[in-house]
Amino acid sequence: MEHVERVERITMAHGAGGTVMSELVKRYILKHLGGSNAEVPLEALDDAAVVNGIVLKSDSHVVKPLFFPGGDIGKLAVTGTVNDIAVLGAEPCALTSGFILEEGLLVADFEKIVQSMSETCREAGVYVVTGDTKVVEKGSLEGCVINTSGIGRRNQALERNIVEVKKHRRFDARWLLDSSLRPGDKIVLSGTVGDHGLAVLSSREGYSFGSQITSDIAPLNKVILRLLEVGGIVAMKDPTRGGLSNALNEWSEKSKVGILVEEEKIPIREDVRAACEMLGIDPLEVGNEGKIIIGVVPQMAEEVLVTLKHTREGKNAQIIGEVTDQFKAVALQTIVGGKRVLTPPIGDPVPRIC
Repeated sequence: MEHVERVERITMAHGAGGTVMSELVKRYILKHLGGSNAEVPLEALDDAAVVNGIVLKSDSHVVKPLFFPGGDIGKLAVTGTVNDIAVLGAEPCALTSGFILEEGLLVADFEKIVQSMSETCREAGVYVVTGDTKVVEKGSLEGCVINTSGIGRRNQALERNIVEVKKHRRFDARWLLDSSLRPGDKIVLSGTVGDHGLAVLSSREGYSFGSQITSDIAPLNKVILRLLEVGGIVAMKDPTRGGLSNALNEWSEKSKVGILVEEEKIPIREDVRAACEMLGIDPLEVGNEGKIIIGVVPQMAEEVLVTLKHTREGKNAQIIGEVTDQFKAVALQTIVGGKRVLTPPIGDPVPRIC
């Protein structure tokens, strides 16, 4: 029998933020592009890198549709980069923007996108300082793709935060990294999960869930600065593609710890919960664009929570769990009283949300 060689091809799952994408990154990207001596290198797979004291991040955005309830691709491009820099504890200070536009895109829509970027930059306190624009033939992509990169720097709030952490336990990192969790640390979630993914999906497919679900998209660098002023934070992450489940599993793997999360403590909007049940989607696996999870020493957890609840973005914040050395995985304490392993998703169940 003639041998037929199996040809692997890229699928949508390779860009969806779950285990399939993680395997692609580890097997092919790190294999050929790793090896730097950066302070936080590519191999760390944190939300941003650190080179010579400068925090660096790059994002590409392919959301479909370009406009959705609560936001658009322009707001998303700025927000995603700003938040990924801020969760390392850095202050975002400048952005670049590369536009790839499809022939036939309405100039009026392009202006709306750029104006939205401008408004989001003002909200975050940053500027786009350089970039590039290309146009491709009609049918090559769906309207517009945006790449946004950014740089950030250390600030005194991060220094004071680390001083506070060291009052309570050993802490050797200079930044807030995925590998910094230790048993006893509390896990704080800044608000409801699943809003962004369901808002994009409902807009794309024309679904009506009885109420309009709106994206949570928001730059969080100023909120994060307030939390650093309180202190005691050891790690932060924005649970985008793959949602809360993927983000917690990344923490568990990199910190080599277990995380126990209480299901009843995880805030989920009722319309989002109902929509997920209708579609057979786990809201814990749906991407978010305006939420953060925070690892904090137990002595400071309540103060961080109270500060967060006094912000617009964190009014629904909760302490949802704790880091443990009893096992090496993420476990969910269910509402009915049992426990189940919260595995990382294969991919985000809602593709093309960022």
